[in-house]
Amino acid sequence: MKFRLAPRAKRAFALRMAALAVITLLTACSSMAPSYQRPTAPVAASWPQDGAAEGTTAAADIEWQSFFPDPRLRELIALALQGNRDLRIAVLAIEQARAQYQIRRADQLPTVNAQAAGSRTPTANGGNASLYTAGLALSAWEIDFFGRIASLSDVALAQYLATEEGRKAAQISLVAAVANTWLALGADEDLLALTRQTLASRQDSLRLARLRFENGVTPELDLRQAESLTETARVTLAQQQRQRALDENLLVLLIGQPLPGGLQASAGIDAVTLPELAAGAPSELLARRPDIRQSEQQLLAANANIGAARAAFFPRISLTAGIGSASSELTGLINSSSLGLTLAPQLLLPIFDAGRNQAGLQSARAAREVAVAQYERSIQAAFREVADALAGRATLGDQLQAQRNVAAAEAARLRLSDLRYTNGVASYLDLLDAQRSLFAAQQALVQTRLAQLQSQVNLYKALGGGWSELAARP
Repeated sequence: MKFRLAPRAKRAFALRMAALAVITLLTACSSMAPSYQRPTAPVAASWPQDGAAEGTTAAADIEWQSFFPDPRLRELIALALQGNRDLRIAVLAIEQARAQYQIRRADQLPTVNAQAAGSRTPTANGGNASLYTAGLALSAWEIDFFGRIASLSDVALAQYLATEEGRKAAQISLVAAVANTWLALGADEDLLALTRQTLASRQDSLRLARLRFENGVTPELDLRQAESLTETARVTLAQQQRQRALDENLLVLLIGQPLPGGLQASAGIDAVTLPELAAGAPSELLARRPDIRQSEQQLLAANANIGAARAAFFPRISLTAGIGSASSELTGLINSSSLGLTLAPQLLLPIFDAGRNQAGLQSARAAREVAVAQYERSIQAAFREVADALAGRATLGDQLQAQRNVAAAEAARLRLSDLRYTNGVASYLDLLDAQRSLFAAQQALVQTRLAQLQSQVNLYKALGGGWSELAARP
């Protein structure tokens, strides 16, 4: 149904709408936030390790599906990306921040509501008077001359982008945590197999020592030493069984569901290989690490908040408008003569606020300095993580080879000690010491290999690996 305005009402309506359009155009003002300048990275221009350029591919360019070769590990990572509760919280935080940003954007536009009302009031002659109204109302709309609402919208946008970067950082950490835990489980299996083999060997030695003691060939001291060594192996076995259970429980927590059958790590981490990575320059971390980008978005939000605090010192102009009709009869609401337009601008100028606006500006500036410090700290923490992983890459390979040599030497020593003891040249104490040393060297070999693999995973994580658009869709 169309409403028709009288010619004079049409002219008045057109003039008022033109004035409203002019006012709307004036709202496109510049922000009062200070111009943003990225702080200088408080780290060295190069890595402290010489082995920084061993790889040829940047970590952030390698999808986790390609970096981790074992299909069981890839399936576990995919399950974790779907079921991990910490990652789910990060995703929900993005939705919340997006909604807050949409609210702030909506504040920049007027809100129009339809309204209708009817009332009956008693009259002096004992009757009733009816009044019906209907129309459209534009609620108090702040015209953003000084960029206060625009600055608040910029704050919400930066916070939304920060949560998005936070979700990427959470995924990178989750991928690395699953991989490291899975490797630890593999090392647990290696250590359990080694300990069971050692325990079986010591039980055989104990039976032989008991038999020799009972036949008067050896003293009781040899028997008690054999018993001690056997029980020590039992202690180690129990400790390793407990550690394996703890690592499996952690993996269950990371993937967010019971561990599927067939996906447990098996023995043999010595055969696991991971790609070599190019560290690049420290300045590349600013673009590669989501946690650094998250800190920078928080810095941008704090910077924009200063603009909103500055704008609070200036007048706020709001506009309320409405168009509608009023009549004592419902049918009269559609008559052109009953239509009317109202336009009510309002100006609010702060005169005395007991220092509230000044304190708000000081708080915003202090918050920006805090954000700068947090941004710089995130860069320094990232630099240290990469430097630590590079130090591991530069030294753990040599340590692993040396540990292999130690284990080989101890194995030869044990063979010679057993031969000397059998021929009565050496004491049983020498044989037991050789057994203990070999067991310790073999354990250290497994642990060193685990440390080397986990150092490679940590380098992949520290360089921003584990996130890509493809990686987001496991």
